[in-house]
Amino acid sequence: MTAVRRFLSGGWLPAYAFLYVVFLYLPVIFLPIFSINTAATPKFPLSGFTLHWYEDLPRTPALLDAAWNSLIVGVSAAVLSTVLGILAARSITRYRYPGRRTINGLIMAPLVLPEVIVAISMLLVMLQLGLSLSLFTVVLGHVLVCIPYSMTVLTSGFEGFDRSLEEASADLGESAFGTFRRVTLPMVAPAIISSLLVCFTISLDEFIIAFFLTGTDATLPIYIWGQLRFAAKLPGVLALGTLLLIASFLLMTVAEVLRRRAARRTQNEGGLYA
Repeated sequence: MTAVRRFLSGGWLPAYAFLYVVFLYLPVIFLPIFSINTAATPKFPLSGFTLHWYEDLPRTPALLDAAWNSLIVGVSAAVLSTVLGILAARSITRYRYPGRRTINGLIMAPLVLPEVIVAISMLLVMLQLGLSLSLFTVVLGHVLVCIPYSMTVLTSGFEGFDRSLEEASADLGESAFGTFRRVTLPMVAPAIISSLLVCFTISLDEFIIAFFLTGTDATLPIYIWGQLRFAAKLPGVLALGTLLLIASFLLMTVAEVLRRRAARRTQNEGGLYA
């Protein structure tokens, strides 16, 4: 009876977490395995080992164009989202004004709204404004999706910031903008870099909004979706997907390391972060 109570009171949690991780990531493990298979069909047992599919990727002009488009969109969306996130996070963490919680909730709304609904709504707005679908409209859509993630990262950085440092800078005669540029931004720099990496990763992997808002210039997710219609292109898609998976994992790891470093830094500096 004691063992049953222990299991019901919390012993089941590690087992549940393990099964959840296996269910979520086991299919992802098959991606790099089948990407080095000599056969075009992903099945066991493997026919052999080859890197041919990876070697063909740089010789595909359409893939290179899509990668360049994704780089442009990702960098643009990351920079714009982080700039807007800095302004919003500083406002929400520093000042108290009516409607602050409501505004914060509206900014975070894209996290809970169905992405296809957001994409269709943005498409209608773009068409009503007379904008032609292009990489610019994709950037606008990605900014809308990335800002909540940027806000989450940057809010932690600004909450842990010691305001006495700004007060000391003001007492020494520095202007408000100079204090923000010389004191505030360097202190929250790890959170800013983390926000840039997170937003770039999200933009790089985002498909639904890009599908609705892109014009003739395809991004990498749109290119992959188009290639999946042809069975002969599947090995190349698996190889490309493996590279994107590794890149996303590395970027998110670096972003998390920087976020934790920012949290430790604010704690050591006497901040309020907990």
